[in-house]
Amino acid sequence: MKNFQFPFLTKGQMLLFGAAMTLFAGVDAQSNAKKGKPGTNVPVFSKVEYKGDDQVYKDFPLKADEFYNPILQGCYPDPAITRKGDDYYLVCSTFAIFPGVPIFHSKDLVNWTQIGHVLDRPSQLKVHDTGISAGVYAPAIKYNRNNDTFYMITTQFAGGFGNIVVKTQDPLKGWSDPYKLKFEGIDPSMFFDEDGKAYVVHNDAPDKGTELYNGHRVIKIWEYDLANDQVIAGTDQIIVNGGTDINKKPIWIEAPHIYKKNGRYYLMCAEGGTGGWHSEVIFVSDSPKGPYVPAPNNPILSQRYLNNHRANKVDWAGHADLVEGPDGKYYGVFLAIRPNNNNQVNIGRETFILPVDWSGEFPVFENGLIPMEPKLKMPKGVVNKTGQDGFFPNGNFTFTDNFNNPKLDYRWVGLRGPREAFVSVVKNGLQISPFAVNIKEVKPTSTLFYRQQHSNFSFTTAMSYQPSSENDLAGLVCLQSEKFNYVFGLTKKGKDTYVVLQRTEKGTSKIIASAQVAVKGAVSLQVKAEGDKYQFAYSLDGDNYLNVGGIVSGDILSTNVAGGFTGSMIGLYATSVNDAKPE
Repeated sequence: MKNFQFPFLTKGQMLLFGAAMTLFAGVDAQSNAKKGKPGTNVPVFSKVEYKGDDQVYKDFPLKADEFYNPILQGCYPDPAITRKGDDYYLVCSTFAIFPGVPIFHSKDLVNWTQIGHVLDRPSQLKVHDTGISAGVYAPAIKYNRNNDTFYMITTQFAGGFGNIVVKTQDPLKGWSDPYKLKFEGIDPSMFFDEDGKAYVVHNDAPDKGTELYNGHRVIKIWEYDLANDQVIAGTDQIIVNGGTDINKKPIWIEAPHIYKKNGRYYLMCAEGGTGGWHSEVIFVSDSPKGPYVPAPNNPILSQRYLNNHRANKVDWAGHADLVEGPDGKYYGVFLAIRPNNNNQVNIGRETFILPVDWSGEFPVFENGLIPMEPKLKMPKGVVNKTGQDGFFPNGNFTFTDNFNNPKLDYRWVGLRGPREAFVSVVKNGLQISPFAVNIKEVKPTSTLFYRQQHSNFSFTTAMSYQPSSENDLAGLVCLQSEKFNYVFGLTKKGKDTYVVLQRTEKGTSKIIASAQVAVKGAVSLQVKAEGDKYQFAYSLDGDNYLNVGGIVSGDILSTNVAGGFTGSMIGLYATSVNDAKPE
């Protein structure tokens, strides 16, 4: 499997990914909304229904003491976790999604509630001019009991930030503005020792002139000044060079975390890149600053050695974090993927969990080196409430939203800019004020996204909309990136209204099909997928659907074809600079 890790890791290369503020510096999504101020043709969406229908959940129904893995389906990659008392908090990468870094809460590691986003305002998240796979990478969340403070540290390839940290004493009450940290590299994490000292570890390039091969990386550690929220200059040192055995040329040692157990320090890292050779490895030392010795049984988690044609395949496992569970046992959260029937990764990298055996010197993920099962035994005394009482659903489920709550569900996200810049809840649903921005532009778009969470799914919405000209379009978008997507919606050709389906691959668009429609009221739009087979349809009565374009391939919605780090997302989309013109 191709390794999709990007090689931009120096400050200069970060700038090439739009990290520097350009001519648009200081222009936030609100001013973009003013530029794209609409006329009267503003779409109103209602009756959204997303329904998952994967066969694996039919074949493996849950027993009373079981729960499904992954715990977070869809594009929730690079999980990190921390604990304060009986409360667990988990965060994930979001790249150019806005708001950024969803944060989840649990009491038992099975039932999770999303309580918001860590980076939820423009002062924290400046991704307005960057590609979808730049932005926020690999957040780590740590609780420091010495000062009763939570820290979220991450790399933001945008807005001139680089590595940043934000903090709070209560994750329910919001997070500080970022403190910009003075080091390069990616994937920072923090460690707070019992003596009150703090440290930052991260991935970096080898010292200049010492790189031995492509993918050669190092892990560095710094002492951290808690009073000034900054690494202490001159304290940095390399604690891992290359990986577990540099003679074997290991690639992409990254995502480090330090843990302390029985007076010793354990450094856990991902190794092999975030593709088919991904794994998790562990080292030990008598000091937080090393030297660190690799465990003899590495890797402690990987799916890379297994039959590529195994049933219910889970792959790319790695990028993990450990926490002690409510039962006194350790657990590890990590990313992995579930490819579709064409071995394509459309859903993206998801958050999984496994129990960890740490009865010996080194932790080992239980059943982490054999084919993963779709369900697990719950910790003793836990009741599975997923999908109920506000807890995140998993398995096959239906998500519905009539937009009758003035506060949007946290699962609805924007791209590069705040949702509040273009959405408003009105009497009959959700109104999207179209920007003068096309979905292919690297700017904030007037699109409200929901993550694809199953290989087999349907997504349906009712839309009230009358386009005024061929420049106006509203409808659905299935998006992997600005260069790979489908647009399906209503627009104008002359005096007539048309439904149109456009495919964009490598930034080049073509019309798959279009049809004249006589829209008098709301029109229902639908996308359905069975693995690689996607279909788009519309209905004028809400019951009888007419297909547009036949069966089309979902290949462009996969990481295999589009590259990058995100999964496919389904959006409610509006624009006043439409280029999907009916034929």
